[in-house]
Amino acid sequence: MARQTIVDFVGCIAGDGRDAVPVEGRVAVFDNDGTLWTEKPMPTQLHFIVQQWAAAARADPSLAESEPYRSVVAGDFSWLGAAIDKHYAGDDADLQVVIGALLKLTAGMSVEVYEDAVDAFFREAQHLTLGRPYSSVVYQPMVELLRYLEANGFTCYIVSGGDRDFMRPMTVANDGIPPERVVGSAVGLIYEDGEVRYSSTFGFLDDGPQKPVRIWSRIGRRPLVAVGNSDGDVPMLQYVQKHPLSLSLLIHHDDDTGRGDLPYDKGAEEALVGAAANGFTVVSVRDDWARVFPE
Repeated sequence: MARQTIVDFVGCIAGDGRDAVPVEGRVAVFDNDGTLWTEKPMPTQLHFIVQQWAAAARADPSLAESEPYRSVVAGDFSWLGAAIDKHYAGDDADLQVVIGALLKLTAGMSVEVYEDAVDAFFREAQHLTLGRPYSSVVYQPMVELLRYLEANGFTCYIVSGGDRDFMRPMTVANDGIPPERVVGSAVGLIYEDGEVRYSSTFGFLDDGPQKPVRIWSRIGRRPLVAVGNSDGDVPMLQYVQKHPLSLSLLIHHDDDTGRGDLPYDKGAEEALVGAAANGFTVVSVRDDWARVFPE
């Protein structure tokens, strides 16, 4: 059913009828974690950060006396998972602790050095439970949707709560999205000694109500299509609906068939409960996707 909804919508937008939209107005925005690729048992960026925190704790064992280093050294990531769950429930106290530890990793580092570190991670790291390179845990149906929209004149952007500069090194190869079309959270930046470097302050968290704000500030257009999977994506999914004809897709991770990505609703409860009332088209991973990952 979701597939036909998409085909019908694109046919109207890209056709010759009264609902046709000029190419320049055909904009689509996609969340990243849980939408374009797997986010369990932890978001990919968190895996990268955990490795950096572990190295910092080895260099300075006193760090392990407090979170998040304590959890990393113990190999127990339940505190980190709970911090993310609390964020979706509106409590950012632990998330601020995470952000503080994150800022310590990059303060004073040039953006190119950080990019090199992320490149190395994607070359070497594997998904924690699937044992596959991260490049092979993108959602194949979503890559196909990106290409389908582009073939019909859409310009696609990634709009994520994840770190913009962490996503950029992988979006071209994995999603076909160039870095200038990646919108995400960001650490503050400074220009110093001929280099753009990270500051010791946090710029913004591109999640929830911030997503429409960042879309407007970066893109300057209200998209026609929005795709997400969590409560943090609800404002973005609603934002497109001021258009007479729009498409809001909510990915539901309900696949219990053992194809690799475990089912979960946590962090998406509000979005799922309100999907019908909000006019979201729910895409069932179990029923609407013939396969989850690339062969």
